[in-house]
Amino acid sequence: MKVLVPVKRVIDYNVKVRVKADGSGVDLANVKMSMNPFDEIAVEEAIRLKEAGHATEIVAVSIGVKQAAETLRTALAMGADRAILILASDDVHTDIEPLAVAKLLHAVIDAEAPGLVICGKQAIDNDMNATGQMLAALLGWPQATFASKLELADGKAVVTREVDGGLQTIRVPMPAIVTVDLRLNEPRYASLPNIMKAKKKPLEEKTPADYGVDVSPRLSVVRTVEPEGRKAGIKVGSVDELIAKLKDEAGVL
Repeated sequence: MKVLVPVKRVIDYNVKVRVKADGSGVDLANVKMSMNPFDEIAVEEAIRLKEAGHATEIVAVSIGVKQAAETLRTALAMGADRAILILASDDVHTDIEPLAVAKLLHAVIDAEAPGLVICGKQAIDNDMNATGQMLAALLGWPQATFASKLELADGKAVVTREVDGGLQTIRVPMPAIVTVDLRLNEPRYASLPNIMKAKKKPLEEKTPADYGVDVSPRLSVVRTVEPEGRKAGIKVGSVDELIAKLKDEAGVL
């Protein structure tokens, strides 16, 4: 079975994001970029499925700028077999919208015919949480979102999800779309030998025109602002004072 894993290049999660002075977006100048953490978990899960004998090939796909090739090389170093880079933009500040990404992935899936697509539940740069669901709708495939555990058996994917009431387990027939959550696994570090080997693994470059997909933006960002700073906390002298402040000042009691 072939497993397809979409990955996205985002600002590294350890970096403090800076907003441009004119509010037109996020400042990406000299900022460290890396693979979206949820996508990294998806790559790790695909590798574990291959190690367990459920998968025969792992294909990583990224959509965006030329620099996303570095992100794909990371996936290849972790254990993916080959990669596809779809050059959908020349501007690092342009974020390809979820619907356009889903349409491009739809075209890739038609060409690759994977048995399972594993993707991060969301990207940490825009928090859209929409691509996996849109892709499932376009394909007409079953979907299992926010997976914290994934097992394959009898041509079905058994997914455990964390919900308000505890844990929910669902079973979906494959091919299917699975979006992953943080608790699914702990991604491995790519070893130096694997990083060197990744340079020789195939990385194919495509464009949206190759798939006949229009990626023109349908949304516009009006303004970007930093969140308000949190006020400093205070110490209270007694339980009575704490209750009084929660009741009179915070209004939570």
